[in-house]
Amino acid sequence: MRKLVVILFFIGGIIGSVSFTDKEKEHSDSKLRKLYSQSPEKWPYPSIDAGVSWKELGLLPPSPLESLKDEWKDKIELGKILFFDPRLSGSGKISCASCHQPELNWTDGKEKSIGHEGAVNKRNSPTIQNSWFYNRYFWDGRAKDLQDQAFAPLNSETEMHNEMHMIMINLSKINGYKALFRKAYGDDQLSPDRLTEAIAIFEKTIISRKSRFDEFLEGNKKALTNNEIRGLHLFRTKARCMNCHNGPLFSDNQFHNNGFSGSDKGYYTVSHKEEDTGKMKTPSLRDVTKTGPWMHNGAFRDIKNIIDTYDRAAFSPGTDKLIRHLALSVKEKQQLIDFLGAISSAPVDFKKPAIPE
Repeated sequence: MRKLVVILFFIGGIIGSVSFTDKEKEHSDSKLRKLYSQSPEKWPYPSIDAGVSWKELGLLPPSPLESLKDEWKDKIELGKILFFDPRLSGSGKISCASCHQPELNWTDGKEKSIGHEGAVNKRNSPTIQNSWFYNRYFWDGRAKDLQDQAFAPLNSETEMHNEMHMIMINLSKINGYKALFRKAYGDDQLSPDRLTEAIAIFEKTIISRKSRFDEFLEGNKKALTNNEIRGLHLFRTKARCMNCHNGPLFSDNQFHNNGFSGSDKGYYTVSHKEEDTGKMKTPSLRDVTKTGPWMHNGAFRDIKNIIDTYDRAAFSPGTDKLIRHLALSVKEKQQLIDFLGAISSAPVDFKKPAIPE
Protein backbone atom coordinates (compact mmCIF):
# COMPACT_ATOMS: atom_id res chain seq x y z
CA MET A 1 0.00 0.00 0.00
CA ARG A 2 2.83 2.43 0.91
CA LYS A 3 4.51 1.70 -2.43
CA LEU A 4 1.26 2.56 -4.20
CA VAL A 5 0.93 5.80 -2.24
CA VAL A 6 4.49 6.84 -3.11
CA ILE A 7 3.84 6.12 -6.79
CA LEU A 8 0.67 8.21 -6.64
CA PHE A 9 2.63 11.00 -4.95
CA PHE A 10 5.20 10.89 -7.74
CA ILE A 11 2.48 11.03 -10.37
CA GLY A 12 0.70 13.79 -8.45
CA GLY A 13 3.92 15.77 -8.16
CA ILE A 14 4.24 15.79 -11.93
CA ILE A 15 0.72 17.08 -12.37
CA GLY A 16 0.80 20.86 -12.30
CA SER A 17 4.56 21.13 -12.85
CA VAL A 18 4.66 20.62 -16.60
CA SER A 19 2.99 22.42 -19.49
CA PHE A 20 -0.14 20.90 -20.99
CA THR A 21 -2.21 21.54 -24.07
CA ASP A 22 -5.86 22.39 -23.26
CA LYS A 23 -6.86 18.78 -23.88
CA GLU A 24 -4.00 17.42 -21.78
CA LYS A 25 -4.78 19.89 -19.00
CA GLU A 26 -8.42 18.78 -18.94
CA HIS A 27 -7.24 15.18 -18.66
CA SER A 28 -4.78 15.96 -15.85
CA ASP A 29 -7.44 17.96 -13.97
CA SER A 30 -9.72 14.96 -14.20
CA LYS A 31 -7.02 12.63 -12.85
CA LEU A 32 -6.21 14.94 -9.95
CA ARG A 33 -9.90 15.38 -9.09
CA LYS A 34 -10.37 11.61 -9.13
CA LEU A 35 -7.33 11.18 -6.89
CA TYR A 36 -8.58 13.67 -4.29
CA SER A 37 -12.16 12.46 -4.50
CA GLN A 38 -11.01 9.45 -2.53
CA SER A 39 -11.00 9.47 1.26
CA PRO A 40 -7.99 11.40 2.64
CA GLU A 41 -6.11 8.29 3.76
CA LYS A 42 -5.81 7.40 0.06
CA TRP A 43 -4.45 10.78 -0.98
CA PRO A 44 -0.82 11.12 -2.18
CA TYR A 45 1.72 11.11 0.62
CA PRO A 46 2.52 14.78 1.45
CA SER A 47 5.93 16.45 1.34
CA ILE A 48 6.80 16.12 5.03
CA ASP A 49 10.32 16.38 6.42
CA ALA A 50 11.77 13.59 8.52
CA GLY A 51 10.93 13.96 12.20
CA VAL A 52 7.84 16.12 11.65
CA SER A 53 4.75 14.87 13.44
CA TRP A 54 1.70 15.54 11.29
CA LYS A 55 -1.96 14.72 10.76
CA GLU A 56 -3.89 14.54 7.51
CA LEU A 57 -6.26 17.36 6.59
CA GLY A 58 -9.87 16.66 7.46
CA LEU A 59 -13.36 17.87 8.30
CA LEU A 60 -13.88 20.81 10.63
CA PRO A 61 -14.17 19.26 14.10
CA PRO A 62 -16.91 20.36 16.51
CA SER A 63 -16.20 22.18 19.75
CA PRO A 64 -15.47 19.75 22.60
CA LEU A 65 -18.33 21.50 24.42
CA GLU A 66 -20.86 20.53 21.76
CA SER A 67 -22.27 17.69 23.87
CA LEU A 68 -22.27 19.89 27.00
CA LYS A 69 -24.01 22.94 25.55
CA ASP A 70 -27.31 22.22 27.30
CA GLU A 71 -25.68 21.34 30.62
CA TRP A 72 -23.43 24.42 30.55
CA LYS A 73 -25.79 26.84 28.80
CA ASP A 74 -25.94 29.24 31.78
CA LYS A 75 -22.14 29.46 32.06
CA ILE A 76 -21.91 29.93 28.30
CA GLU A 77 -24.46 32.73 28.43
CA LEU A 78 -22.66 34.41 31.32
CA GLY A 79 -19.35 34.17 29.47
CA LYS A 80 -20.91 35.62 26.33
CA ILE A 81 -22.27 38.63 28.22
CA LEU A 82 -18.95 39.24 30.00
CA PHE A 83 -17.13 38.99 26.66
CA PHE A 84 -19.21 41.86 25.25
CA ASP A 85 -19.36 44.07 28.36
CA PRO A 86 -17.06 47.14 28.12
CA ARG A 87 -17.43 47.69 31.88
CA LEU A 88 -14.73 45.06 32.37
CA SER A 89 -12.25 47.70 31.15
CA GLY A 90 -10.90 50.62 33.15
CA SER A 91 -12.33 53.15 30.72
CA GLY A 92 -15.68 51.41 30.36
CA LYS A 93 -15.20 51.57 26.59
CA ILE A 94 -13.36 48.36 25.66
CA SER A 95 -14.65 44.79 25.79
CA CYS A 96 -13.10 41.51 24.70
CA ALA A 97 -15.26 41.86 21.60
CA SER A 98 -13.53 45.14 20.68
CA CYS A 99 -10.62 43.08 19.34
CA HIS A 100 -12.63 39.95 18.50
CA GLN A 101 -15.70 40.97 16.52
CA PRO A 102 -18.08 38.21 15.36
CA GLU A 103 -18.83 39.96 12.05
CA LEU A 104 -15.09 39.94 11.23
CA ASN A 105 -14.65 36.22 11.94
CA TRP A 106 -13.78 37.22 15.53
CA THR A 107 -10.83 39.46 14.64
CA ASP A 108 -10.67 43.27 14.49
CA GLY A 109 -9.32 43.79 10.95
CA LYS A 110 -6.46 45.92 12.28
CA GLU A 111 -2.71 45.53 11.89
CA LYS A 112 -2.31 45.62 15.66
CA SER A 113 -5.03 45.73 18.29
CA ILE A 114 -6.03 49.07 19.78
CA GLY A 115 -6.30 49.28 23.55
CA HIS A 116 -6.75 51.81 26.35
CA GLU A 117 -7.04 55.42 25.18
CA GLY A 118 -6.00 54.43 21.66
CA ALA A 119 -2.79 52.64 22.68
CA VAL A 120 -1.46 50.47 19.84
CA ASN A 121 -0.48 47.03 21.11
CA LYS A 122 2.56 45.23 19.74
CA ARG A 123 0.76 42.29 18.13
CA ASN A 124 -2.16 41.43 15.87
CA SER A 125 -5.42 40.11 17.36
CA PRO A 126 -5.90 36.52 16.17
CA THR A 127 -9.35 35.06 15.69
CA ILE A 128 -10.86 33.15 18.59
CA GLN A 129 -12.60 30.73 16.23
CA ASN A 130 -11.66 27.13 17.08
CA SER A 131 -9.47 28.41 19.93
CA TRP A 132 -10.34 25.37 22.05
CA PHE A 133 -7.84 23.50 19.87
CA TYR A 134 -4.58 25.12 21.01
CA ASN A 135 -2.20 23.84 23.66
CA ARG A 136 -1.03 27.34 24.56
CA TYR A 137 -2.32 30.86 23.93
CA PHE A 138 -1.10 34.24 22.64
CA TRP A 139 1.38 34.39 19.79
CA ASP A 140 4.21 33.67 22.23
CA GLY A 141 2.38 30.89 24.12
CA ARG A 142 2.55 32.59 27.50
CA ALA A 143 -0.94 31.41 28.59
CA LYS A 144 -1.45 27.72 29.34
CA ASP A 145 -5.20 27.67 28.63
CA LEU A 146 -8.11 29.91 27.64
CA GLN A 147 -8.93 30.80 31.24
CA ASP A 148 -5.34 31.86 31.85
CA GLN A 149 -5.48 33.86 28.62
CA ALA A 150 -8.61 35.72 29.74
CA PHE A 151 -6.81 37.27 32.72
CA ALA A 152 -4.11 39.04 30.73
CA PRO A 153 -6.02 41.65 28.65
CA LEU A 154 -8.15 42.65 31.65
CA ASN A 155 -5.07 43.55 33.69
CA SER A 156 -2.94 44.92 30.86
CA GLU A 157 -2.16 48.64 31.04
CA THR A 158 -2.31 48.99 27.28
CA GLU A 159 -5.31 46.74 26.62
CA MET A 160 -8.32 46.85 28.97
CA HIS A 161 -6.42 48.75 31.66
CA ASN A 162 -8.16 47.41 34.73
CA GLU A 163 -7.40 45.44 37.88
CA MET A 164 -9.26 42.30 38.81
CA HIS A 165 -10.31 43.47 42.28
CA MET A 166 -11.86 46.61 40.73
CA ILE A 167 -13.72 44.50 38.19
CA MET A 168 -15.20 42.42 41.05
CA ILE A 169 -16.24 45.57 42.92
CA ASN A 170 -17.87 47.11 39.85
CA LEU A 171 -19.71 43.98 38.75
CA SER A 172 -20.97 43.26 42.28
CA LYS A 173 -22.92 46.54 42.10
CA ILE A 174 -24.86 45.30 39.07
CA ASN A 175 -27.92 43.29 40.15
CA GLY A 176 -28.19 41.66 36.76
CA TYR A 177 -24.81 40.01 37.21
CA LYS A 178 -25.71 38.60 40.61
CA ALA A 179 -28.62 36.80 39.00
CA LEU A 180 -26.46 35.54 36.13
CA PHE A 181 -23.74 34.19 38.43
CA ARG A 182 -26.38 32.55 40.62
CA LYS A 183 -27.90 30.84 37.62
CA ALA A 184 -24.52 29.67 36.32
CA TYR A 185 -22.85 28.70 39.61
CA GLY A 186 -25.63 28.17 42.16
CA ASP A 187 -24.91 31.33 44.16
CA ASP A 188 -24.23 34.99 43.40
CA GLN A 189 -20.59 35.05 44.51
CA LEU A 190 -18.43 36.87 41.97
CA SER A 191 -14.81 35.78 41.71
CA PRO A 192 -11.95 36.17 39.21
CA ASP A 193 -11.89 32.41 38.71
CA ARG A 194 -15.58 32.22 37.87
CA LEU A 195 -15.41 35.25 35.58
CA THR A 196 -12.48 33.96 33.52
CA GLU A 197 -13.85 30.41 33.49
CA ALA A 198 -17.17 31.61 32.03
CA ILE A 199 -15.39 33.65 29.35
CA ALA A 200 -13.20 30.65 28.46
CA ILE A 201 -16.20 28.32 28.27
CA PHE A 202 -17.98 30.74 25.95
CA GLU A 203 -14.91 31.05 23.72
CA LYS A 204 -14.71 27.27 23.36
CA THR A 205 -18.13 27.31 21.67
CA ILE A 206 -16.94 29.61 18.86
CA ILE A 207 -16.14 27.55 15.77
CA SER A 208 -15.88 28.25 12.06
CA ARG A 209 -18.65 27.76 9.55
CA LYS A 210 -18.07 24.71 7.36
CA SER A 211 -16.15 25.59 4.21
CA ARG A 212 -16.43 24.33 0.66
CA PHE A 213 -13.45 22.11 1.46
CA ASP A 214 -15.58 20.42 4.13
CA GLU A 215 -18.39 20.00 1.62
CA PHE A 216 -15.91 18.38 -0.76
CA LEU A 217 -14.79 15.95 1.95
CA GLU A 218 -18.41 15.17 2.77
CA GLY A 219 -19.00 13.99 -0.79
CA ASN A 220 -19.88 17.04 -2.88
CA LYS A 221 -17.11 16.63 -5.44
CA LYS A 222 -18.25 19.75 -7.30
CA ALA A 223 -17.61 21.94 -4.24
CA LEU A 224 -14.03 22.66 -5.36
CA THR A 225 -12.87 24.01 -8.71
CA ASN A 226 -10.01 22.43 -10.64
CA ASN A 227 -7.71 25.26 -9.56
CA GLU A 228 -8.65 24.74 -5.91
CA ILE A 229 -7.90 21.03 -6.16
CA ARG A 230 -4.55 21.86 -7.72
CA GLY A 231 -4.01 24.28 -4.84
CA LEU A 232 -4.85 21.50 -2.37
CA HIS A 233 -2.30 19.27 -4.07
CA LEU A 234 0.35 21.99 -4.02
CA PHE A 235 -0.41 22.73 -0.36
CA ARG A 236 0.29 19.10 0.50
CA THR A 237 3.30 18.59 -1.79
CA LYS A 238 5.46 21.12 -3.60
CA ALA A 239 4.57 24.14 -1.42
CA ARG A 240 5.41 22.14 1.75
CA CYS A 241 2.66 23.86 3.76
CA MET A 242 1.76 20.60 5.54
CA ASN A 243 4.98 20.68 7.55
CA CYS A 244 3.38 23.29 9.81
CA HIS A 245 -0.26 23.61 8.73
CA ASN A 246 -1.66 20.10 8.97
CA GLY A 247 -4.64 18.35 10.52
CA PRO A 248 -8.31 19.35 10.29
CA LEU A 249 -7.52 22.81 11.70
CA PHE A 250 -4.46 23.39 9.51
CA SER A 251 -2.07 23.91 12.44
CA ASP A 252 0.51 21.68 14.09
CA ASN A 253 -0.13 23.38 17.45
CA GLN A 254 3.59 24.16 17.66
CA PHE A 255 5.87 27.21 17.56
CA HIS A 256 8.14 28.18 14.66
CA ASN A 257 10.44 31.01 13.65
CA ASN A 258 9.07 31.65 10.18
CA GLY A 259 11.42 34.55 9.47
CA PHE A 260 8.90 37.31 10.19
CA SER A 261 9.52 37.84 13.92
CA GLY A 262 11.98 40.75 13.67
CA SER A 263 12.97 41.88 17.16
CA ASP A 264 10.04 40.07 18.79
CA LYS A 265 11.51 37.18 20.80
CA GLY A 266 8.24 35.23 20.78
CA TYR A 267 8.23 31.87 22.55
CA TYR A 268 11.68 32.57 24.01
CA THR A 269 10.01 34.81 26.62
CA VAL A 270 8.20 31.71 27.90
CA SER A 271 10.81 28.95 27.49
CA HIS A 272 13.97 31.10 27.90
CA LYS A 273 15.69 28.77 25.44
CA GLU A 274 17.83 30.41 22.75
CA GLU A 275 16.50 28.03 20.09
CA ASP A 276 12.99 29.39 20.69
CA THR A 277 13.92 32.98 19.86
CA GLY A 278 11.48 34.43 17.34
CA LYS A 279 9.13 31.44 17.40
CA MET A 280 5.40 32.16 17.16
CA LYS A 281 2.39 29.89 17.48
CA THR A 282 1.29 28.29 14.22
CA PRO A 283 -2.16 29.79 13.53
CA SER A 284 -4.97 27.75 12.06
CA LEU A 285 -5.54 28.52 8.38
CA ARG A 286 -9.28 27.97 8.70
CA ASP A 287 -10.96 31.16 7.37
CA VAL A 288 -7.54 32.62 6.66
CA THR A 289 -8.70 34.81 3.76
CA LYS A 290 -11.23 36.42 6.14
CA THR A 291 -8.92 37.19 9.05
CA GLY A 292 -6.27 39.58 7.75
CA PRO A 293 -4.03 41.45 8.20
CA TRP A 294 -1.73 38.51 8.82
CA MET A 295 1.26 37.45 10.91
CA HIS A 296 1.87 38.20 14.59
CA ASN A 297 2.44 41.89 13.81
CA GLY A 298 -0.20 42.28 11.09
CA ALA A 299 2.51 43.26 8.62
CA PHE A 300 0.86 41.62 5.59
CA ARG A 301 -2.38 42.78 4.00
CA ASP A 302 -2.06 40.63 0.88
CA ILE A 303 -1.83 36.83 1.05
CA LYS A 304 0.03 36.82 -2.25
CA ASN A 305 2.87 38.76 -0.60
CA ILE A 306 3.10 36.13 2.13
CA ILE A 307 3.34 33.32 -0.42
CA ASP A 308 5.93 35.28 -2.43
CA THR A 309 8.04 35.71 0.71
CA TYR A 310 7.85 32.04 1.64
CA ASP A 311 8.62 31.14 -1.96
CA ARG A 312 11.87 33.10 -1.87
CA ALA A 313 12.78 31.88 1.62
CA ALA A 314 15.36 34.67 1.94
CA PHE A 315 15.23 34.74 5.72
CA SER A 316 17.68 35.58 8.49
CA PRO A 317 19.65 33.04 10.56
CA GLY A 318 17.43 31.26 13.06
CA THR A 319 14.58 30.75 10.60
CA ASP A 320 13.07 27.27 10.85
CA LYS A 321 14.76 24.75 8.54
CA LEU A 322 11.32 23.63 7.39
CA ILE A 323 11.12 26.81 5.31
CA ARG A 324 12.90 26.41 1.98
CA HIS A 325 12.99 27.98 -1.46
CA LEU A 326 9.99 26.65 -3.40
CA ALA A 327 10.25 28.00 -6.97
CA LEU A 328 6.48 28.20 -7.39
CA SER A 329 5.15 29.56 -10.66
CA VAL A 330 2.76 32.51 -10.79
CA LYS A 331 -0.05 30.10 -11.64
CA GLU A 332 0.82 27.79 -8.75
CA LYS A 333 0.79 30.68 -6.30
CA GLN A 334 -2.67 31.65 -7.47
CA GLN A 335 -3.85 28.06 -7.15
CA LEU A 336 -2.62 28.03 -3.55
CA ILE A 337 -4.54 31.24 -2.88
CA ASP A 338 -7.62 29.71 -4.49
CA PHE A 339 -7.37 26.73 -2.14
CA LEU A 340 -7.01 29.01 0.89
CA GLY A 341 -10.23 30.64 -0.23
CA ALA A 342 -11.88 27.21 -0.31
CA ILE A 343 -11.04 26.60 3.37
CA SER A 344 -12.39 30.02 4.34
CA SER A 345 -16.02 30.87 5.08
CA ALA A 346 -18.10 33.84 6.14
CA PRO A 347 -18.65 34.19 9.89
CA VAL A 348 -21.38 32.20 11.59
CA ASP A 349 -24.47 34.29 12.29
CA PHE A 350 -24.25 35.63 15.82
CA LYS A 351 -26.64 37.61 18.00
CA LYS A 352 -24.90 39.90 20.46
CA PRO A 353 -26.22 39.68 24.04
CA ALA A 354 -27.99 42.35 26.04
CA ILE A 355 -25.76 43.80 28.78
CA PRO A 356 -27.29 43.63 32.29
CA GLU A 357 -28.06 46.75 34.32
